[in-house]
Amino acid sequence: MNRLVLAASLVERGATRYTPAGLPALDLKLAHQSTVSEDGQPRQVSLEMRAVAIGAITRRIAALGLGEPVTVAGFLTASRNGKGLVFHITEVEPGT
Repeated sequence: MNRLVLAASLVERGATRYTPAGLPALDLKLAHQSTVSEDGQPRQVSLEMRAVAIGAITRRIAALGLGEPVTVAGFLTASRNGKGLVFHITEVEPGT
């Protein structure tokens, strides 16, 4: 199964573009900070992640303000150049 759910904030949003199939797409950058437990010990986690939203969900994401907290869900895939991962967002809920 390839599913990721992340509480994050929107830190960067590109202009709406269109896929070759004519679907709207938004390139995003998400930031996440939390404390998790690893082997019974607390660990600080801080990351920024590239993400993309394609299709109808782009309208909901375009309406979000930068820095706004969201919970997003979707799947991971390799980036076009094969270096790194991209989080494809399929669901978005306002702040947590």
